[in-house]
Amino acid sequence: MTAQPIRYSADLETVREKEPETISGLIEQFDTILETTAKNYGHAVRSVHAKAHGIIEAEMVVKPGLPPELAQGLFAMPGTHKAFMRLSTNAGDILPDAVSLPRGMALKVLDVQGQRLPDAEGSTQDFVMVNGPVFQAPNAEKFLSSLKLLAKTTDKMEGTKVVMSSVLQTVNKGLEAVGVSSPAIQSLGGAPDVDPLGETYFSVTPFRYGDYVAKFRLKPVSPDLTKRTGTEIDVSVREDAIRETVQAEMQETHGVWEFQVQLCRDLEKQPIEDPTVEWKEDDAPFVTVATITAHPQDSWSDEKVQKVDEEMRFSIWTGLTDHQPLGNINRARKDTYRHSAEFRAKFNGCPFHEPAA
Repeated sequence: MTAQPIRYSADLETVREKEPETISGLIEQFDTILETTAKNYGHAVRSVHAKAHGIIEAEMVVKPGLPPELAQGLFAMPGTHKAFMRLSTNAGDILPDAVSLPRGMALKVLDVQGQRLPDAEGSTQDFVMVNGPVFQAPNAEKFLSSLKLLAKTTDKMEGTKVVMSSVLQTVNKGLEAVGVSSPAIQSLGGAPDVDPLGETYFSVTPFRYGDYVAKFRLKPVSPDLTKRTGTEIDVSVREDAIRETVQAEMQETHGVWEFQVQLCRDLEKQPIEDPTVEWKEDDAPFVTVATITAHPQDSWSDEKVQKVDEEMRFSIWTGLTDHQPLGNINRARKDTYRHSAEFRAKFNGCPFHEPAA
């Protein structure tokens, strides 16, 4: 029998010592990445997930008749919302696709009503996900150690990164063949070069879900998407092969994803503060609360690139109080995300806009 969901309370979080100092250190390293890439490109890009592979306009439909524990926040009432999806790769510099890194999916849902998080402009709800269920570091301090290394190699040794990525992909496939998954190896360039349209995306970290606590998942379900699950793209010739592949595929793709919620039911098995621990589905099943549909379109038109990639920011802290980010990693993302966005806006002379319905 599945345990009852844990009710949200502020004391579920444990603030670590020196958390402000760690966040300052993260911002300092992100500045190194931002300043290096802006100088080299003459244009500021994101400090993480800088390279986009596609911008997709979609529609989210919240299911009617959800049980009380699932009818929370954005999903409290059935309805239809316009949405934007940004497919990306997680590096802070714009690398050839041969440097294979985990895929990202940022989702912005429009016209969301309710009490908003502090400093959350507009009326949107953002979800930022990657194509794996766990984070590569248990806390912000450990992540800062990795970020220092990445900051030092930003926009350097591009050829070396391509070769190293090939080696790491081979290592990762060997590990997966014996049933071992390594988020650390994947984050360094050992992720498979899969088609992002067929991937399942995870929030990785936990969030408040109204009266409860949850993680989120975006799962492809339409045949046009599932036929691409696990399909690798040949990135050996073209630097932007993934973007070009997605653009060609979206001309004929009818995409449907299920937006799913995984309620926390056991704080030992589903910890709040350690995102390296996977919440197993046997203990905490995913349940669909909405569907997202995208019709055939140009996923890399000049208009979309300007409107979404340049003029919008995606942050887990943009949204409702009912979906407050939880845990050390999420707390560290608040000021670092905003700092990165403000750097881009100032350098590019392009203020950010939260879209209206």
